[in-house]
Amino acid sequence: MKRLLPLLLILPLAGFRPAPLPPPVAPDGPVRMTLVDRDRGTELRSYPADGQRWVGGERGHRYAVRLYNDSPRRVLVVLSVDGINAISGEDANPSQTGYVLNPGQSADITGWRKSQDEVAQFVFSSPGGSYASRTGRPDNMGVIGIAVFNERTLWRPQPSPILRRPASPEPMAEASAAASADSSASRSRMEGYASKSQAPALGTGHGDRETSQVRDTQFQRASPRPAYVVELRYDSARNLRARGIVLDDPSRRPGEPQAFPNRYVPDPPAR
Repeated sequence: MKRLLPLLLILPLAGFRPAPLPPPVAPDGPVRMTLVDRDRGTELRSYPADGQRWVGGERGHRYAVRLYNDSPRRVLVVLSVDGINAISGEDANPSQTGYVLNPGQSADITGWRKSQDEVAQFVFSSPGGSYASRTGRPDNMGVIGIAVFNERTLWRPQPSPILRRPASPEPMAEASAAASADSSASRSRMEGYASKSQAPALGTGHGDRETSQVRDTQFQRASPRPAYVVELRYDSARNLRARGIVLDDPSRRPGEPQAFPNRYVPDPPAR
């Protein structure tokens, strides 16, 4: 029996029509989103400012969008990076393709999907070097958003989510393509809120190819309207400080004791 692959895609749903997004909400729903600096191997802390959450990135570093599904059901997560759907490359709209997370599972989305086998890595880049700028769509640069949909279920009692989890020890994420016939007429409302006087210093580039396999699955949305939307802004550390945000050191605070300061045992001093 062929082993299931980590990510899955589904077919379009007939008759699905896009609906306006609800206003952004605080990131305290059943699906959490963080950014991971892949070159440092650490999650990037977010900071509140101007009614939003901000993350400081470093130009040239690869990153991943890490999604956690804390709910007891499958959910569909439509991912927008710089106003662009990270799977299809279209101007992002909640009616489009997204990732389906199983109950209690998480997934790292590491790049722009190129095929069922590859992605082009997300890389913090200069604004001019970003994928959005290079494709003539720089207006929403510096914002990452997710629109989360619950799955439609029948009224009859369902088996426990724990019993329905796959046997594989590795978490599985699935992708869903629920594109509407008239979704092209609707533009994304996952817009950034960058101040006109504070030009963004970072965008997301189209990096090297890497393996990231996907397959198809089925997912029926409980509603054409997302259950909620989460947005996360990113920029350079310098720009964040200009906004009055005090950033922690990405590795450790100066002078703070560490339980494990060295990786290996050093030689003792010579006698």
